[in-house]
Amino acid sequence: MQITHKINDFFFTLFPNLISDNKEVIIAAMKKQYTYGPFVPTVTLQEDLVKIDVDTETILTQDADYNKTVALCDEGKFDDARVTLEKLIDKNPTNSEFHRILGQIHSEQGDQNEAINALIDSLRWNSSNGWALMMMGNIFARYKKDVTTALKYYDQAILVNKADHITLANITYVLFQENKLEDAKKYAFEAIKLKDNYPNTSFILSLIEEKEDNLQAAFNYTILTIKQSINEDALYQNALEQAFAVANKIAANLDIKKIFKTYRSRLEALGGIEIDIVEDNEISTVAKIEFAERYNRDKHIVKYKITYPAVEHLVMHELVHLDFVIQARAENLNQVFISTQQNKQNFIRTIQPTIQKLEKMGVDKTMADKFIDGVFDGLNLQTYNTPIDIFIEDFLYKEYSELRPYQFLSLFNLLQEAIKSVTDERVLDIAPKNIVSKTKTYSLVNALQFKELFGLDLISEFKGNSIELKLAEIFYREFSAHKDNRKAGQEFELVQHWAKELDLEQFFELENEAKFETKNNIDDFLKKLQHDPFGLDEEQDPSEKKEMEQFLKHQEELGTNMAIVMFMVDALKYFKDKQAEDIKQTALEIAMLGTMGIDPNKKEYIIASIAGKRFSGNQVLAYYYVSWAIAMPEQVQHLGLDFKTEYEMAKKLK
Repeated sequence: MQITHKINDFFFTLFPNLISDNKEVIIAAMKKQYTYGPFVPTVTLQEDLVKIDVDTETILTQDADYNKTVALCDEGKFDDARVTLEKLIDKNPTNSEFHRILGQIHSEQGDQNEAINALIDSLRWNSSNGWALMMMGNIFARYKKDVTTALKYYDQAILVNKADHITLANITYVLFQENKLEDAKKYAFEAIKLKDNYPNTSFILSLIEEKEDNLQAAFNYTILTIKQSINEDALYQNALEQAFAVANKIAANLDIKKIFKTYRSRLEALGGIEIDIVEDNEISTVAKIEFAERYNRDKHIVKYKITYPAVEHLVMHELVHLDFVIQARAENLNQVFISTQQNKQNFIRTIQPTIQKLEKMGVDKTMADKFIDGVFDGLNLQTYNTPIDIFIEDFLYKEYSELRPYQFLSLFNLLQEAIKSVTDERVLDIAPKNIVSKTKTYSLVNALQFKELFGLDLISEFKGNSIELKLAEIFYREFSAHKDNRKAGQEFELVQHWAKELDLEQFFELENEAKFETKNNIDDFLKKLQHDPFGLDEEQDPSEKKEMEQFLKHQEELGTNMAIVMFMVDALKYFKDKQAEDIKQTALEIAMLGTMGIDPNKKEYIIASIAGKRFSGNQVLAYYYVSWAIAMPEQVQHLGLDFKTEYEMAKKLK
């Protein structure tokens, strides 16, 4: 069959990739266009015509046998393939590709000399057979240990096939084995230009960098290999082993305390509070930060267990947590995670089947309570930390690349622990199934991030069902939409939203830190109120101060209890928007409390209907009077509380 084209404008319309009318360029393009498998056409130019002779008869008679040969090779049946191939060569000895496959068969069967002979025949019929050239290079490099000859074939392969990244990767590996590292890197970078996601090239570069003791670069190339590879193939497994080996080598030899020092200094300047970083192997978690404000100290303290792998990463993690808090405080957006007794009771109600199961098993109540406390606290920790943690890990990965090997080892170990906690049969036999499911969903979010950052896929090991996985993916997409432009305090929105989606809102409360601090400094407030209820010790206009002193003296003469007045103001504000029935319920509850006696000097009273608050004795008395005065005013006189004057003054002050 002969195909003829007239070389004119229409010809270049048919073949738009042809940008030159050079004779050799046109012939090469037509050969490439009309080659069918191993069958290459004959192309000739005559004046303004190009003629392509396609041997369709040979194709029809030999193509089936050729495909059969290739299939047999793929199945490893080289003897059968060779028999068929030799018959093809007898019929058509000029076909370069037939000889090339025969050479590959000989090489696979260990006869490299016969392989070379067959490949030479292949190249004699077509010196531009790129695969034959590459195989010759491989044989001389790997089996003959003749790198000089190998490079001659590799260089020729590059000349005839400029888009062959595989050849370049092979050359890179040969040069690496010969310890010609600079030359190897040159070929590797050329391979990357042709195909930037070929895992073999990345892996060889990781080996080169490790040999040159550039461990950070070696780790980065190894992670790139994992991301570019297919799970479970040999290269993926080799890259995984390399990643752990290099990361451990870095962690054993690199001192990153200078990172701590620089970052800590910056946070101290931003927050105005010193930070201590101390080893403490008695803490319940691997690392934690104790905020100065929560512990009534003048310093923040980051504590860590020295025995944990790559714990330096977790120290940095806690410092970033502090960084986020400082940012949120600057905008008055920082939130405090609170879990009250009421929240815990809500939790206990949801896991009654588990509690009953523990009772039937004969588990000691103390041990059962300890188990329930652990599950409750663990779930709340996940609820609060997961959204914040993934923002932190994203920040660390982007801003501290030298920390990545530590981050890789540390997160891997944390995920292994998480996997065990939701798949261990002993745990699953006792733990509430709905709680395990929610825990698993949060952990899957962490696993999704780990896969994105480091390429290692641990998701299937959690054995999550389709609902858990789908919800985790939704959460992670939500995080991904915000991670590159995170605003101060935005992580708390995800804490609240994810908890709502998982029906966990009833187990905790998020409260603005400023409001929390005001509400929970009752003891200090009470002392100040009793000593200086109207701020007389602070700077004040002299005339106002004198007027206030006279007012207080008069009230003292009248016997007014100003502490009760101020607590009544607080009670009036609290009851302002409450329904009458709710106020009555609180009034009756405090009355029941009153039957046992209320000590004005005692602290830590609890009123069940007022969640999340602790009361001093004077506070309880004030709320007692106000609740009855609002809900059942006709009964107030029977309470035995002579606070009528205080109540009238409180209403005016409110």
